[in-house]
Formats: sequence, structure tokens, C-alpha cells
Amino acid sequence: MPPTHLTRPEPDAVEPAEAVAPLMRGITVLHRLTEAGGTQSLSGLEKATGLARSTVDRIAATLARMGYLRLDGRDAVLTPRLMELGNAYLGALQLPRLLDTRADALADELDESVSLAVADRDGIRFIHQATRRRAMSLSFRIGDLLPAERTAPGPLFATEWTLEDWARWRDRRAADPHDRGFPAVPHRERPTRDAEFEERTHQAGTRGWALDDQLIEPGLVAVSVPVRDRGGHVACVVSVVSHTSRHSAESLRETMLPRLRATVRAMERDLREAPARPPAAPAGLATWTGASKQELGREFVESLARGLTVITAFGEGRAELTLTEVAQATGLARATARRALITLEHLGLVTAHGRHFTLTPRVLSLGFPPLSRTTLSQIAAPHLADLAGRLHDSASLAVLAGDEIQYTARVATSRIMSVNITVGTRLPAYATSLGRVMMADLSPAGRAPFLTGRLDTLTPRTVTDPAALAATLDRVREAGYALVDGELEEGLRSIAAPVRDRTGAVVAAVNVAMHSSRRTVERCVAEVLPELSATAALIEADLRVAGRFTRVPVA
Repeated sequence: MPPTHLTRPEPDAVEPAEAVAPLMRGITVLHRLTEAGGTQSLSGLEKATGLARSTVDRIAATLARMGYLRLDGRDAVLTPRLMELGNAYLGALQLPRLLDTRADALADELDESVSLAVADRDGIRFIHQATRRRAMSLSFRIGDLLPAERTAPGPLFATEWTLEDWARWRDRRAADPHDRGFPAVPHRERPTRDAEFEERTHQAGTRGWALDDQLIEPGLVAVSVPVRDRGGHVACVVSVVSHTSRHSAESLRETMLPRLRATVRAMERDLREAPARPPAAPAGLATWTGASKQELGREFVESLARGLTVITAFGEGRAELTLTEVAQATGLARATARRALITLEHLGLVTAHGRHFTLTPRVLSLGFPPLSRTTLSQIAAPHLADLAGRLHDSASLAVLAGDEIQYTARVATSRIMSVNITVGTRLPAYATSLGRVMMADLSPAGRAPFLTGRLDTLTPRTVTDPAALAATLDRVREAGYALVDGELEEGLRSIAAPVRDRTGAVVAAVNVAMHSSRRTVERCVAEVLPELSATAALIEADLRVAGRFTRVPVA
């Protein structure tokens, strides 16, 4: 197994006497799942962690109860809700919220990828990515950890390292010369000399910028500039990243550095002028964890759940918390919160500054990288499967594609007579329940193309009169669902509900479709709609968590 020194305590760290062992074991399981890409069999976790199978099973059951993973047969699969841990760190940090708009605008202007990174001891972690859609594009994810010496941001962060930081960096290099502890980058074939990075750091301190000339892998080049906080310290580093087919490292610097510097000056002004934000409401799951313990007994590891709840006590407006504030935010006893904080500090997830505690970038190692690329169809799939299993009818997710709907996720049932639709299928939006739910959310101008074009009569029931369709959409908007009976195809009955993003905009729709002989219209509304609405709410909850600091592709 490759070393994972940056996701575990330092080698010489002594485990505190008050450390919570179940919390440490649970975080180990999350690290191994993260390294496995978000999915691992329970037996594989047993081997990867060295824990007893019974312990792995109890941890998995607890994390599943918390909604942080789901058990899919013999596999444990991380779920979007786990991202609330990383969201707590990013919310407390505030940098993504304050700077991502300017980073995105720079990427659009330059037509190159732009990233924001923070320091994580002798490595860097990405906190924002604005990538270009190309055959040759960035594969790094938010939360990915890279060795400082193989990046452009690394030397800029290293200008502020202490002698202890440099010693730790040299020890890590000696222990892992091929970078096998950094799964996000290719392993080194031939280690470089320490002096090379030391010289790059000196140059970065003198120039105020740094280059990556194919240090990570052949063809990848980047130029970076630090963003400094009010105290003059490096808060984060902005990088413009390209490929040698478009730029050499020097041409990237010559063409991009002036605009990059201008953006950084604007970012630093944003940091100086940012008003204080009121604290957001913490999770407060202590009562819930106690109830879960009562229900599940020894299969629920309460100390693990409580320890993870401590992480969610932090967030926007709650970057630094005292022990008392953590206990109040979570509803935990002070002694319980104290032991959890001691454990999290030992694991490098929390750091103490006098009486105050803050989260570290290492919190992003808890599932955030693989989950940051989650699509809406991936979010919806398990919820659709549960819905289809309960109702014994097919369930689908679709998005608008022009004047049509496109199916992006679907779970079919095994029936002799069933609805034959596959992912990718397109159908006219006006004659489907999915389409009408999404059309109903549009403004009058947005609806106009649907109402002014030709509406074909697909069955005798199809609504083709624009005025009648507009009135139908108004009713759908007011009711919050659409039911279409035999308008797309004779005998096909479907009911749909909207899926909304964090802003409340409808981005997709879910439906249940069946032959009209299965249920009457009245039974569809009475029996199917509540289940469908509950499923849409679950998808929206996951989408809110996953989409807080990342873009969730809907198609």
C-alpha cells in the first residue's frame, strides 16, 4: 500500500490518551474510501484499513445512518452528503465565496483553466477550479493534494515556511522520494534535488510569482501569483494552467501574468473590504445521534457520529470556535466535544490557536475529491432506484434540451408491459410530464418558444393549442407537479415533480411512468405523488450540499 502520510498523523505524533479510538477508525475508513475513488467493498476496506470486519461493518452502518455513505450490495459508496464536512471548512475559509467569481471571469477571459489553492503543510490543496472543456484538460479536483515542490503555488507558500516546516518537508521527501503518497499526481521516476525547490522558492519570493514548467507531468504548465490577506500573509494562490500545445511556460508567463496580477489585486481588495458574515446555523446533530444509538444499538458507533458532528459545528461566520462554542453548536457535553477536538487535532483536521480551534484543509481529504465531480444523474440514481423499488414502476430524471426533454437517469422495472425509454432518449417537452414541470418554471419569455412553435398531435389527447398549453403550465406551476395522461402515447400515464437547485430554480424533473391500467389518475395523485415529491426532496438535499462550492453538471 502506498504511504499516506498526509492523511494520517505525523509519524512521530503520540496518540493522546484522550483520543477517541472509534472516531480515528471511522476517519481511516473515510480516507481509504476516498483513495479508492469513493467506492470500495467492505472486504476491501477490511484489508486496506487493517480493521476487523465487524468493526468495518459497524463503521459503515454508522456512516450510512448519517447519510455519508450507502451500502450497495457488498460495496460502500460515498454519498454527496459527506461533502458537508468539506463544506464546513470551505465555508469557514470564505475564500471560495469571495474569490470564485473573479477566478471564473479570468478563466473565461483567458480561455485557460484557473485554480485557487491553499497550503496544507508541505503540500497544496485546490479549493476552486474553473476548467476549460477540452480534450486536454485539468483532471485535478477540489480537495486534491499535491506536493508543494511539483507545483507553481508551492514555492509561493514556501516563502513563509519556518525552519520546522522545511525540516518536515525534507523528512517527507526522504521517506517518499517517488511521491507515492500523492495519488493525484503521477509518481516520480527520478527524484529531484532539494536544492531545486529551495532555489525556486527564493526566486518566487523575489519575483512575486512562480512557474510550473511540466513539474507535475509532461505538457502541463502553470503560472501562479499569491493572494495576500489583510496581514500580508499568503491566503491562497491563483494559477493559470495550460498545456504546451498552447503555451510554453515562458509564453504563458508573458501573456497571462499581467492579467493574472490585475485579478489578484482585485481579489485582495475584495478580501480587505469583505463585510463580516453572520454565523450560519450549525448542524446540531447530538440529539439525532443519541436517538440513532437507541434505535440501532451497538451497530451505531455514537462516538464516531459525534466526532464528525464537531466538524460541522464550523462554517461561514464560525471560522474560529472555542470549546464552549463547539459544545453549544453541536449540543454535545463539553467533555465529549473536548475529546473529539483532541482527536481531530491529532489527525490534523483541526488546529488550536490558544483557546480557539479552526478546521484545516485536510478536512477536504474526507471524500471531497471524488465527490466534487458528482453529476446530477449520479446524485439521483440511488434515489430513483429506491422509488422504483417502492412503487414497482419505472422512475426517471430528465433535463430540458431545447424544446425537448433528455433522459439522464432512469430505473426501469421488470414487467412484461413496461415503458421502453433509455438514458439519452429525447421526447417533445410539451407532451410529457417531465417537460411540463420544467416549462412551468420558465418566465413568459422562456415559455414563448414552446408556445409559438409547431405542436404536433401525437394522440387524440395531446394538448396542441398554445393558449390551452399555457393555462396547463400555469396550473402545473401552482400545483407543483404535472400529470400527463395519454398525450405522448396512448395508454402511457406519468406524473412528474421538479428538482430545484440551491437558488430555487428548476434544473431537472423526476417522474414515474406506467401503463394507464396500473393506476387511475386519482391513485397516481394520492399514492405516487407523495413518494415522488419525497424523492425529489432527497435529490434536492444532496444537490444543495454537493453544489455549495462545486458545479454539479445537470446533463
